[in-house]
Amino acid sequence: MSQNQNSKENSFDERLLEILRCPLTHSRLRREGDWLVAEQGGLRYPIRDGIPVMLTEEATLPEGVQSLDELKKQLKLN
Repeated sequence: MSQNQNSKENSFDERLLEILRCPLTHSRLRREGDWLVAEQGGLRYPIRDGIPVMLTEEATLPEGVQSLDELKKQLKLN
């Protein structure tokens, strides 16, 4: 694999942060390494090969939260 291909796979277009939102809370996201973190609720969405995986089922829950249902109740999203 060439260096150009490798850097392309690991790149993430930061301009996407202007349009992407958390699918659960609809809040803005910030980048933390290989994760996009929702400003409201703190769900962490992985970035794989430069592509954000914006599925709540793939997101990592914030510390102290056991399930998506629990997070929804805390954020009064039910």
